[in-house]
Amino acid sequence: MPLHPQVQALRARRAAAAAPPLYELTVDQARAADLAAVLAEAGEPEPVARVTESAVPGPGGPLPLRIYRAAGSGPQPVLLYLFGGGWTLGGLDTGDAICRALTNAAGCTTVSVGYRLAPEHPFPAALEDCWSTARWLAEHAAELGGDPHRLAIGGDSAGGNLAAATTLLARERSGPAFRHQLLVYPNTDQFADTPSRRENTDPLLFNHRSVDWYRSHYLADPAHGHDPLASPLRAADLSGLPPATVITAEYDPLRDEGEQYAERLRAAGVPVEATRYAGMVHGFFAMAGVLDDGRTALAQAARRLRAAFDAAPAGDRGDG
Repeated sequence: MPLHPQVQALRARRAAAAAPPLYELTVDQARAADLAAVLAEAGEPEPVARVTESAVPGPGGPLPLRIYRAAGSGPQPVLLYLFGGGWTLGGLDTGDAICRALTNAAGCTTVSVGYRLAPEHPFPAALEDCWSTARWLAEHAAELGGDPHRLAIGGDSAGGNLAAATTLLARERSGPAFRHQLLVYPNTDQFADTPSRRENTDPLLFNHRSVDWYRSHYLADPAHGHDPLASPLRAADLSGLPPATVITAEYDPLRDEGEQYAERLRAAGVPVEATRYAGMVHGFFAMAGVLDDGRTALAQAARRLRAAFDAAPAGDRGDG
């Protein structure tokens, strides 16, 4: 289908603003512009029962955490949510609205971590931060009022890449165990040559030049893109990974590689629900304030997480 009318209106507003694409800005300029756009399009942040700030030890120093708790007493399931931004942009504020919505709708405690960004800290710094935080949560969830046996991981865009790679690393390093992985239009192959990469060229929307710009910052050595921890689709074996929800957008250069990853997971025996949102563009999951399908996708993700938290664990995938 053509671009959704709400996306067409968003695109028209961007055209009227005549702002340059992020990839034509300096990194500092792009970080500021990206955060402003996210805050403008995310909608009014939902109140949650409690929000606290903390920090955990990380491989390169303390990592900031933002912890969202849903209403209710007793141990809650825990979601580690990783914000998007091409490993280069973003921070705790970028994913704030998403974390609040998922916390309420899934009835969980959501933890967002301020992992290190490129180009100051290229691959694999962000991934090691995410895995280190996941390990800490598995060991200390009870201190947050959480249940360490009901742990999930998720993220959008680069956050989806990091979530997928963290599950690979957790399998490799015997833990922690995740009940579910939520992958929202994830990067899964740094060198993907797919129709969706080639076709999405609109400078007013996330496009193939955006992908290249982020990759150039994340990978200090382009050869690192062959590492499955940078390109999960290149992993030889995807068996034994957590059940997955994969959300993609029709007009997104990352569409095909996200859907290919879902198919690879399914072929490896991993339960997967994959949904393509017609007429949508990259970033729509974070645009619930202006796109109805953003709200719909958040609700879908929350339903899947709640079902995973409520289900009996499907075997031991680590030491949790």
